[in-house]
Amino acid sequence: MTDAGSTSGPVAGVIGQPIAHSLSPLIHNTWLKRFGLPGCYERREIAPEYFDRDVRSLLTQEGWVGMNVTLPHKQAACDFCDCLDPAARRLGAVNTIVTLSDGRFEGRNTDLYGFRTNLENAPGWSRTGRDAALVLGAGGAARAVVAALQDLGFRQIFIANRSLDKAQDLALALDYSNSLHAVAWAEIPGLLPKCDFLVNTTSLGMVGQPPLLIDLTRLPTGAFVTDIVYKPLETALLTQARARGNRVVDGLGMLLYQAVPGFQAWFNPPSTPVVDAQLRDNILKAMAV
Repeated sequence: MTDAGSTSGPVAGVIGQPIAHSLSPLIHNTWLKRFGLPGCYERREIAPEYFDRDVRSLLTQEGWVGMNVTLPHKQAACDFCDCLDPAARRLGAVNTIVTLSDGRFEGRNTDLYGFRTNLENAPGWSRTGRDAALVLGAGGAARAVVAALQDLGFRQIFIANRSLDKAQDLALALDYSNSLHAVAWAEIPGLLPKCDFLVNTTSLGMVGQPPLLIDLTRLPTGAFVTDIVYKPLETALLTQARARGNRVVDGLGMLLYQAVPGFQAWFNPPSTPVVDAQLRDNILKAMAV
């Protein structure tokens, strides 16, 4: 499925299982049209047992210049690639594959970039005075979020997860500065007063998933709150935080910004593609269908 774009020129796409829900074709094909560039961006469903065979076929026989990788393939993509960029090595996961000029396949991870850039472009965001962060969840998305918070200079980062061992594993994997602390889910109420940044990286609160049950009463009103969930765009967490005066940012921007580096690598636009209100509106309309 191309969704838009030209049948000539470079071809890239997104792979996963399932993949029909992916909004990536709309993002990339919108930018192709804006720049007037040839090429297209497709979806392709690939089963885990055929990952190596099918990905190699796309990149060689079908001539794709690269691809985005989503669940459940990010670890398999890490093992598949000939080399990794620093972010992919650090996180142990690949969400972007680029065919290099020498024919090798480089694995990259743009989730860290997407989360950080979304934050830095959020209205009201300021790094000043934000020293302690609380991260809900310890899955794959949490890795990129925690790494971004480390890069932003947070001195204390608490990782709360229902399975404490997963939080401990994440802290051990990324803690090069002794700033990460794995904590039990039950410790969240006691940590809220200490935190000036709160982020949900779990699927709780997403459409079709159980709610995220958390009382923000003890969170300082000056704390910044974000949720990587974008279906719904305004999660219950963000609604509760906004009502009590906290500044918030939704998760859609992370999806949009993480697409920027891949588009630049595959389609070589004359300038950086822009994440703007029009693109957000197009995505929101597609989500509403």
